[in-house]
Amino acid sequence: MSTAARRAFFDRTHTDDLIAFLGTSPSPYHAVASAAERLEKAGFRQVAETDAWDGAAGGRYLIRGGALIAWYLPEGAGPETPFRVVGTHTDSPNLRVKPLPDTGSAGWRQVAVEIYGGVPLNTWLDRDLGLSGRLALKDGSARLVQLDEPLLRVPQLAIHLDRQVNDGMKLDRQRHLTPIWGLGPVDEGALIAYVAERAGVSADQVAGWDLMTHDVQPASYLGRDRELLAGPRLDNLLSVHAATAALAAVATAGTELPYVPVLAAFDHEETGSESDTGAQSPLLGTVLDRTIHARGGTTEDRARALAGTVCLSSDMGHAVHPNYTERHEPGHHPLPNGGPILKVNVNNRYATDGTGRAVFAAACEKAGVPWQTFVSNNAMPCGTTIGPITAARLGIKTVDCGIAALSMHSARELCGAEDPYLLASAIKAFLEG
Repeated sequence: MSTAARRAFFDRTHTDDLIAFLGTSPSPYHAVASAAERLEKAGFRQVAETDAWDGAAGGRYLIRGGALIAWYLPEGAGPETPFRVVGTHTDSPNLRVKPLPDTGSAGWRQVAVEIYGGVPLNTWLDRDLGLSGRLALKDGSARLVQLDEPLLRVPQLAIHLDRQVNDGMKLDRQRHLTPIWGLGPVDEGALIAYVAERAGVSADQVAGWDLMTHDVQPASYLGRDRELLAGPRLDNLLSVHAATAALAAVATAGTELPYVPVLAAFDHEETGSESDTGAQSPLLGTVLDRTIHARGGTTEDRARALAGTVCLSSDMGHAVHPNYTERHEPGHHPLPNGGPILKVNVNNRYATDGTGRAVFAAACEKAGVPWQTFVSNNAMPCGTTIGPITAARLGIKTVDCGIAALSMHSARELCGAEDPYLLASAIKAFLEG
């Protein structure tokens, strides 16, 4: 363990808890429930969007679908007090169940799925898959579902029937990604009936569903020295977990805070953030406005508060790949366990600028953690995050960060085992100001 890691506020037990968090969060709806459970233990209470809010000190959170916004109002915070926001997202690329899910071919029962987000398709082959998500019931309620057992599998074609597979496999997204889950003729309504029964409701109570597949293999430490972490949905539940832990720590520390710390965990980042629970929605802005007005704030107070607000957009980034070093910018090679990475792109695919770099560096220095910089190779297209969206929508300074990982968007990703708690420590320092 590095000297900097030993100085950090969080330690390896944080990574242990991340493994547990990943296991209870196979869908965005489960992720926000898991985060809310941790916030409740720190004294936060849930509020409804339809209720009137007060301006009393303390921690609060709201849940809308697969999104969660949480904030802590310090004693004496005026309506003009700026915010420190950590932005994350709860969704991950996967295979999601279609509206008419029961299908099949050649005597196999299968489940019709739609591909969600940027999926490396081959990583979903020959994996034991469970089902998770929510059932929408006719009475207007929703029931979470988590079936952590081998129910489905997308079988790869045997090499004997495709002798050129190692020369470049090409998967048809419609024909080749349909999971099997049994033998026999197509049984209309069977999948939802089975899921409903497991959820403790009758099939005729179900009006709709948002169901998705997940790899049932749990996250685990990897390597001779257990210095790596392999698991599903690290992008971006690692950041959700880190920000939740940091916010809870700040809220329970009993220290004076010059800012109002906020966690914004959005859904649908992997598909462009255009939804009522995505970063392009007015959700975060509305919450910030309502907390200002609940403290008696005016339009002038809002403008002053947002002028001093900073957002730290935390999402996974790329570690240098030892087998593909030519794909990386030669002067910037982030490594696992080297600390959080600052993500920079001058074309605003990331929102970081020079002044944002200073904010990030100060937080890492205060936290006693090392940090690195990620820049894309000029010959490779650069991904993006909720950072530029948040900066443009709210007009607030935004900094993009994350941790270095391999196999991003795979069904199973890889990062350093120290980096989760180094990131959480840096986020805590950022929220404290």
